[in-house]
This record gives sequence, structure tokens and C-alpha cells, in this order.
Amino acid sequence: MMFQYYPQVQHSFIYELNKDINFAAAHFIPAEAAGKCSRTHGHMYIVNVTIGGDELDETGILVDFKAIKQLVCDRYDHTLLNEHPEFRDCHPTTELLAQTIGLRIRQFLAGKQNRPQCLQVIVRETPTSYVVYRPKRVT
Repeated sequence: MMFQYYPQVQHSFIYELNKDINFAAAHFIPAEAAGKCSRTHGHMYIVNVTIGGDELDETGILVDFKAIKQLVCDRYDHTLLNEHPEFRDCHPTTELLAQTIGLRIRQFLAGKQNRPQCLQVIVRETPTSYVVYRPKRVT
């Protein structure tokens, strides 16, 4: 796997977890302004999730890497993003995909007793283009 370098998010947590995830998916942006992207096409998306926290769980981890991967891959790998209900009323742009992944992860983390926080989600659509989504911090 190629090493990726990402923008860092400033925080004061003791622990920071980063998980890289990749999945293949297709989409199209049904708008004339999207040009070629208005036609169905696919990407090998690379996602980086940054999670911070001050407390580890009973097993000594902040969050299970596998659980984060499953939240993303089980939902989106080898699918047409336009068919997902979360994109029914909007276009599955990289920005909205990053936001949607961030929201899914935040919902998952809300159930954790050690209160980890999703600090940022980066979605790389191509080797030269990516989006950073930083949800507002929950206090």
C-alpha cells in the first residue's frame, strides 16, 4: 500500500487513531455542470479517518480498526453510490461522501463508553484530488 500523508487536525486528545480504508465504487453527478462526471464512472476511493480520545476501552484500545473499516466498506464497496438512500436528495460528490462517512462514524462512536471523537474524514477520489471533512467537535 502506498503511504499517504494527510493534513493534520489540531486537538488536545491524548490518543489519535488513523485508519486508511480503500473501496471501489461508482457514481455519477446528474448535472450538466459536472461535465464528464455526469456519466457513470468509478473510483478506487481511499479514505482516512482520524479519531481522538482521552480514554481507552476495556480492551485497551481507542476504537477497533476493523469496526471502522466495516462501517465504510460494508456500506459502499462495489456499489453505485447514487443508489444509496443517503444520496437520494443530493449528488454523491466526494464532499458529501466524506460528510456521510463522518456522520456514520460519529453515530457509531456515540455508543462507546470511552467517548472517542471523529476529528476528520479524508476521501481521496483520485491520486491528486481529495476532500477533508472536519465535523464540529462534540462537547
